[in-house]
Amino acid sequence: MDAQEGLSRLHALGFRDADAEELWAHFDGAERRGKQGHGHARIPWLEDLEGYDPSAQPSLLEEDDGFQRWHGGGAIGYLVLGRVVRAQLERPPDHARLVVCERTFPTGMLGHHVRRLAEGGLVAVLTATSPLRLGHPSGGPKLAGTNPLAIGIPGVDGDPVVADVSMGAVTWGDVVAGLAQEDELVPFGGEHAHKAFALALGLQLLVDSLVREAGHGAVLLVARPESDPVPALRELAAGVRLPGDR
Repeated sequence: MDAQEGLSRLHALGFRDADAEELWAHFDGAERRGKQGHGHARIPWLEDLEGYDPSAQPSLLEEDDGFQRWHGGGAIGYLVLGRVVRAQLERPPDHARLVVCERTFPTGMLGHHVRRLAEGGLVAVLTATSPLRLGHPSGGPKLAGTNPLAIGIPGVDGDPVVADVSMGAVTWGDVVAGLAQEDELVPFGGEHAHKAFALALGLQLLVDSLVREAGHGAVLLVARPESDPVPALRELAAGVRLPGDR
């Protein structure tokens, strides 16, 4: 799918020019990074997805020293986090800020969002919930979403380190893109899968305890760095590809 087709299909869904371009940048960026589950396949997926309003705009409900609460207001999660990221870059915290995002789904490739913050000079940690898809490795009901965790660390050379990990052996995006079957969606780690399940459950409860309105959400911690550990890590790595490298 090229940009012309992608943007045309997003416009047909009712997204304004700027929002369609932001969504296309997200999908195409994922595709170019080999993350097909978050790439172009998400456009036909959006065409069948219900529960969002392409004309809706997220809003900032609360703001205090070191804290913000946002509400999606019917907007799709990609664009909610896009607005939140821009707000942090426009007005960075003095030291650190916790941002709670209610009614924010789907959020896409979380590495996309923390990369933007890291490229803007901010440390970022982001997680988000999704429909319950992971159960305990020994069996039982689905208790947690795949609940990815993304961390972005800026570097003096402008090339950040970005770690972005889903707690599933495959992602739901892989299922959407036809790259995996739904029954493959279990906690990663094989005989150590209880560790991924514990992380998924912990992140689920973290987000659920901070949002006031039921529904999927996201939690972001953003901070100004006090030092720059990335150059020393790259020197130690001696050319080994680090998470998030292009």
